[in-house]
Amino acid sequence: MSSDSSVCDIFKGNASKIINKLEMQIPTYYQIYSDMYKEYLHVMDDVFGTCMMYEKEFLEKININQNWIKNVESYTNFVTEMWLNQIDYYENYLKWYSQMRISGMKTYDKFIHLMTDSYSKNLSNYTRNFEK
Repeated sequence: MSSDSSVCDIFKGNASKIINKLEMQIPTYYQIYSDMYKEYLHVMDDVFGTCMMYEKEFLEKININQNWIKNVESYTNFVTEMWLNQIDYYENYLKWYSQMRISGMKTYDKFIHLMTDSYSKNLSNYTRNFEK
């Protein structure tokens, strides 16, 4: 530590080290979660592929009524549309939420700068009184 370092210099230096380390890991975290999510989606798709094999093997043998299949299709189309809408709503919510959080952080940053400037001015005035 050099003789002209301050406590704020030390804190800022260490905080910057931590922040830089976390920033460097963002792509890794993103890739890990992306890979897991893609695998989850693949598994779900595979489940329905397996269902088709069993349907051909077993359900066709019992001669299912085509009206029942049409009703199932109609119902699942309705549920699918609800899910697709929910995905859009959630995406919009995440966009709104992140913008709100970022705005809050920027407001807090401005407040800290204002308070630091005020503290600095008051400290300067206080130390000037000691010099007299």
